[in-house]
Amino acid sequence: MRNLTEISSFTLVGLSDHPPTMNVLFVLFLLIYLMTLITNLLIFFLVLTDYNLHNPMYFFLANLAFLDMSYSSVTAPRMLFDLVTNKLLISIPACIAQVFFYLSFVCAELFLLSTMSYDRYIAICHPLHYKLIMSWRVCTHTASLVWAAGCSLSLVHTLFLLRLSFCGQTSIHNFFCNLPHVYQITCSDPFMNMVAVFVAGASVGLGSFLLTFLPYVYIFRTILRIRSKTGKRKAFSTCTSHLTVVFIFYGSLIFIYLVPTSSDMFNLNKLFTVISALINPLLNPLIYSLRNKDLMEALMRSIYYLKLVKACY
Repeated sequence: MRNLTEISSFTLVGLSDHPPTMNVLFVLFLLIYLMTLITNLLIFFLVLTDYNLHNPMYFFLANLAFLDMSYSSVTAPRMLFDLVTNKLLISIPACIAQVFFYLSFVCAELFLLSTMSYDRYIAICHPLHYKLIMSWRVCTHTASLVWAAGCSLSLVHTLFLLRLSFCGQTSIHNFFCNLPHVYQITCSDPFMNMVAVFVAGASVGLGSFLLTFLPYVYIFRTILRIRSKTGKRKAFSTCTSHLTVVFIFYGSLIFIYLVPTSSDMFNLNKLFTVISALINPLLNPLIYSLRNKDLMEALMRSIYYLKLVKACY
């Protein structure tokens, strides 16, 4: 931390500096954040309490819901606070902590989406061996590995960040601390940091991308062989929900981390950052819940049970 004491804080250039617009944005993003917490907590609660959802697919979906709540909570409360107070200052330790936790949750979700693709591959292509291959021991170990890998990859980038010094321009052109924007304001040479981001993107990112999409080559080939229209429709439904989440997630990350953040791209970069940090965590539960019959039935059972309990008292 010795090199980081040359200045004490950064200025976050928020989404707007126009008071009426800030008030509208505060109400809008507060509603989005509350809906994100409610919908993801609901999925997490249903998977935890409903015995019919105690299978690997919904176990990983509960992990996805927890991740969405987590990385949305890294950015949204701070942004809402800044919209109300208009202080827009963040200390360097808080900025580094924000970078670490945001990257941890995003990287973990990257690995989790690959795991969910593999789960769908086993369920559709090898249904007779599904329970044997995707046992609870395998699922819990895989989930632990996903979380550990996300934290480890984020820790590497955070340690590289500590070698930089900041001494002049301290305005971050976004509403939270993210690696590409922090690199822009350093007075050190961020070449090694950029190399680390590129290597991680080329190896881990590309590897996760291939592990996510390659199973669907075999999945769709197997689905097309299913004679029953009902079975084919159900298989397509679970796959398209997952693929929709994957496309939105990867699309926003590619633009944020791989497209150069030049001055004329600041506004567009902010838009994709908002999609990644705030909109995605809300879309994921909506995409899965609205297209998933099992989740809706579990919700109806929970509501019915609560009504019975209330009637008893």
